[in-house]
Amino acid sequence: MLISDINLRDPYVLLHDGVYYLYGTRGASCWGPADGFDVYASRDLVHWDGPTECFHNDGSFWADRNYWAPEVHPYRGGFYMFASFKSDARRRGTAILRADGPLGPFAPWSEGPVTPPEWECLDGTFHVDGEGKPWMVFCHEWVQAGDGSVCTLPLTEDLRAAAGEPRVLFHASEATWCRRMRHSSGMEGYVTDGPFLWRLADGSLVCLWASFSQGGYTEAQARSDSGDLAGPWRQVEPLFMNDGGHGMVFRTREGKLLLTLHSPNEHLKERPVFREVVEADGILKA
Repeated sequence: MLISDINLRDPYVLLHDGVYYLYGTRGASCWGPADGFDVYASRDLVHWDGPTECFHNDGSFWADRNYWAPEVHPYRGGFYMFASFKSDARRRGTAILRADGPLGPFAPWSEGPVTPPEWECLDGTFHVDGEGKPWMVFCHEWVQAGDGSVCTLPLTEDLRAAAGEPRVLFHASEATWCRRMRHSSGMEGYVTDGPFLWRLADGSLVCLWASFSQGGYTEAQARSDSGDLAGPWRQVEPLFMNDGGHGMVFRTREGKLLLTLHSPNEHLKERPVFREVVEADGILKA
C-alpha cells in the first residue's frame, strides 16, 4: 500500500537493518475503546507492507482506551515501546512495553504508567543524556494542567519505572503563536502534544512538540540553550503551521533528514506526511 492509504495519527518511524518501521495511533479507534497497535514496514518509504499488529490487549492489560502515540526505541538489546493509555481506574499515562524485534509482539514492561499517577499525561518519548542516563520526556495534559507543559523524569536503568520526580521543561503558553483552546467540558487552556528530542550534529538539542496556532494543528520546536535537558528552553520557529503535527524526525538510509507528522488533523482523514528538513543555526528548518 501507499502512505496515502494509511489512516494513522502520531506517526513514528524507526530505521532498523535497512527497513523502515512505521508506528502510530490507529485512526479509527483513536477516540474510543482500543486494544492494540500496528506496524507497517517499507524499504523505500513509498510502498508499505502491513498492518501487522505488534501489540494486542488479550484482556489482561490495565487499559482499554486512548491507545496513543507508540514510539519504539532500541536500547540495550531490546526494543522498547513508549505509548499512552487510559482506563476508568487509572489516569492517562505513558507505559513502557518491550519486544525482541521491531515487529513485536510487544509485552508490558513497566508496572502500569511510569508518569505520575495523579497527573493526566500523554506522549512519553525516550532520551538518553550525554552520560548515558535514560529519561522520559512527556506532556502534563492541558485538560488537567490548564497551561499544558512538557516535562521530564529520570528512568531506572532497566526502563521499568521512574527513578525520580518530574520537572517542567516549558509550558505551551511560552510560544507566542500558541492559541488558547476550549475543551468540550468548557475549560480553556493551552495544548502540549507529542514531544520528541533530536540532537543536531553541532551538539544542539531541540524538542519538537505540537499545539494549535491560527493555522490549526502546528509542529513546533524548542531549543535548549545549555544543550541538555536542564535547559533553559527557548521557543523557536515552528516547522509546520498548516493543520499537521505530532511529528518526529529521522535519517534515511541515504542520510536525508525527514520530518514525519500527521495531516490533516481530522478524524479518519489523518495520514502520515514526510517533509525534508535541515539542521541550521542550531535548530531544524523546513
